[in-house]
Amino acid sequence: MASKLVWEQIGAGFVQHYYQQFDSDRTKLADLYTDASCLTWEGVGFQGHKAIMEKITSLPFQSIQHSITAQDHQPTPDSCVMSMVMGQLKADTDQVMGFQQTFLLKNVDNKWICTNDMFRLALHNFGA
Repeated sequence: MASKLVWEQIGAGFVQHYYQQFDSDRTKLADLYTDASCLTWEGVGFQGHKAIMEKITSLPFQSIQHSITAQDHQPTPDSCVMSMVMGQLKADTDQVMGFQQTFLLKNVDNKWICTNDMFRLALHNFGA
């Protein structure tokens, strides 16, 4: 089997690190965002390190476990990495729910940070 392309290694490494931190201690995600970073969480936008971390740390659950079922990574023309993640999550005693999350990663001072982050639960209202 051929080795992974560099952007796949970067993306997969970021995804593994992100969800390990999210599941164990969300406050540790702070180093992954900058003041220029943007987050869209269920259609609501947040810009900047402080606003993003306020949103992430205020989510209304005590425990969460993510299970990644698929991830895809692509290089961008400006040397960034785009990552799309699909999976399932279980928060507290809630039912298991599907989710999708997309990250745009940029190397700043030899460190990969998240410039853009979009999250959606995979909830469908077919009756509407």
